[in-house]
Amino acid sequence: MLTPIKIDNRINGFLGKPAGAGKRPAVIHLHERYGIVQHTTDLAEKFVEAGYVTIAPDLFSRFTGDRAALAAGEGRCDLDDQEVLGDIDAVIAYLRTLPEVDMARIAISGVCQTGRQPILMAAKRDYICAAVMLYGAIYDAEWKHDPRRPDPIDNLFEQMSCPMVGIFGELDNLIPMDNIVRMVGVLAKARKSFDVRVYPDAPHGFLNDTMPGRFRSAQAETAWNQITSFLQAAFEGKFNKERAVWRFESDSSVNYDFTKMKRWE
Repeated sequence: MLTPIKIDNRINGFLGKPAGAGKRPAVIHLHERYGIVQHTTDLAEKFVEAGYVTIAPDLFSRFTGDRAALAAGEGRCDLDDQEVLGDIDAVIAYLRTLPEVDMARIAISGVCQTGRQPILMAAKRDYICAAVMLYGAIYDAEWKHDPRRPDPIDNLFEQMSCPMVGIFGELDNLIPMDNIVRMVGVLAKARKSFDVRVYPDAPHGFLNDTMPGRFRSAQAETAWNQITSFLQAAFEGKFNKERAVWRFESDSSVNYDFTKMKRWE
């Protein structure tokens, strides 16, 4: 069960706590381009069920436009790196007030548009022990300088201070396989630990069961197991900072052609 909260008297969000006593790891789970919608809270509840205190903050707190249009995918709110850093710092300050949270075990999960933010936080802050990225962060524009995002994504990968897990789909119409391979190369050269997998016959957003055209049940279940296994290892301290662990798995057609990919609803 998630409870509505307000962080720093300005950021709306939801908080979930697993049953049982004792301190738990925490996951900061970020929403997609739609803002906090059902899929956001569904995944947040799954993190709670996995045993983690989970907080889902609204990174669009400054947005003053049409929320209904945003939720329907008919609007957009671009994020500024400096503002995001401040907002997640505020979320961390909130988590510090919760006696159930083990502040030494904090992960951030980003989906689609917010796939960049776990990498940003892992690069610019030292309080993250695991970064979770679901089909985001490596769109073509992310590799270029932008006033709102002054660090290209490859720079952020090189600066990461924690391991990351990445979930991608073969049929993604927004992220070409070349970008995934490029990301893996950057991470490997920088001697970062990662667990990246490309799932077969899976489009962008394939964990989203509120969009039947995108949802792929079998791939989503396996991807979720990948995420929770990675988090368990990270929270148990199984990633040695003196060693780089590389896991990259891809199952895709030998006739893969990004130009033929389409948007699935």
